[in-house]
Amino acid sequence: MSDLVKPDLVDQLFIKLQHKKWNLVTAESCTGGMIATAITDKAGSSSIFDRGFVTYSNQSKIDCLGVSADTLKKHGAVSMRTAEEMAKGALDHSEAKVSIAVTGIAGPDGGTPQKPVGLVYIGYGIKGGVVQAKAFNFTNVSREEVRLQTTREAFKILLSIL
Repeated sequence: MSDLVKPDLVDQLFIKLQHKKWNLVTAESCTGGMIATAITDKAGSSSIFDRGFVTYSNQSKIDCLGVSADTLKKHGAVSMRTAEEMAKGALDHSEAKVSIAVTGIAGPDGGTPQKPVGLVYIGYGIKGGVVQAKAFNFTNVSREEVRLQTTREAFKILLSIL
């Protein structure tokens, strides 16, 4: 898997996390564990990776990450607010110092005019700090490419906040 994500992104993340003596938690929906896989494909990942949550259903987002049922009802699983709550919940339910969370519509079905296929939100945060999210729109690409681009962007975000 890590060869699908540029190895230099994985290597840079390792270096930055090891330098800070921080570890990472992931909360993934549309990527189904691709971010965690890219990290754990590298030997020594236990030094920087605490755990990963794959929360595909709404109920799992509630149960495992503490995402508010009200947030899911008002904003939907694919929303800025849900991505932020996933990132915060991952930090709250782990020993990690930094989190990354992804939720989106990988397709090929499930999109609407308001939330098209390829819409992805990536949430991120540092324990004790602000949790934020960014929106991405990966258009005219396959399901696999939406998931790969989401994984790559997640690594870029992590590198930028570290």
